[in-house]
Amino acid sequence: MIAALNIGVAALVLALALFTIVARESFAACVGFLAYGLLLTLVWVQLQGLDVALIEGAVGGGLTGVLVIGAAVRLRSTQAAADAVRLGMPARMLAVLLSGGVAAAMAACVLALPDPAPTLAPQVSASMAATGVANPVTAVLLAFRAMDTLLEAIVLVLALIGVWSLAPDRVWGGRPALGYDVDPDGILAYVARILPPIGIVAGIYIFWAGADHPGGKFQGATILAAMWLLAMRAGLTDAPPVDRKWLRLALVAGPAAFFAIGLAGTVTAGAFLAYPDGYAKVLILAIEWALLPSLALTLFLLMAGAPQRMSAP
Repeated sequence: MIAALNIGVAALVLALALFTIVARESFAACVGFLAYGLLLTLVWVQLQGLDVALIEGAVGGGLTGVLVIGAAVRLRSTQAAADAVRLGMPARMLAVLLSGGVAAAMAACVLALPDPAPTLAPQVSASMAATGVANPVTAVLLAFRAMDTLLEAIVLVLALIGVWSLAPDRVWGGRPALGYDVDPDGILAYVARILPPIGIVAGIYIFWAGADHPGGKFQGATILAAMWLLAMRAGLTDAPPVDRKWLRLALVAGPAAFFAIGLAGTVTAGAFLAYPDGYAKVLILAIEWALLPSLALTLFLLMAGAPQRMSAP
């Protein structure tokens, strides 16, 4: 039964991937991509990768899906011109050959891996006690590969600056777009009043549990950002102007605290992003708490888009 279910999910994932590639209409391709990300969440759950499943569901299926669907809506005026473009048979065959070559090369690399595959899992398990956290993913991301996590937080802020740079000069420093024109007594407004309190509790719990169980700051921040976006789209709240000093300070506060703790490690532990003995868990939790609001705010503003107006609604 489980084997048949796994085969069915794998076949559906491949079918959705193919549909996303060949779909002519951009909105249909975006919906296929969103469904593809949600199905990958099930795949990671079956592979016992619960932390990756949470990230895939929240970011791959949620955040990225909202971004690409928003892009498709903005590009709808160019859909007719895109549909009119027809590639010739040589170009199509070249694309097929290149795609098949890349897929074959990736398959060859996977099949060429030694058996058993090389892993650092034993070393991580042996050193986890020094971090004070029981979740191996949290230990890896904030102890053994803390530089990667720091750079990810910084890259998100840089991506937001890139989104803001798309704003016209006349509205620079203003607010992102308004929500949809919705009925204040409609289903969207109703859901936006009921779901956010539940989502906020769930997001904080997933963040809180991340030290010892699947979860963490990225998953929790994505849920919190989604709840804020839902309320904004329903017209219940508004995005702040992007020129507010408190907003910009909040965006950089998390990465700045992370960098400061890492820099302090050069003095207290002899290396950048190293933790002194006995203080690893305290400092890891401090980094997590500092990053959560910054990540939630950054993700919300990324989904809200570039500034488009100066005055409040």
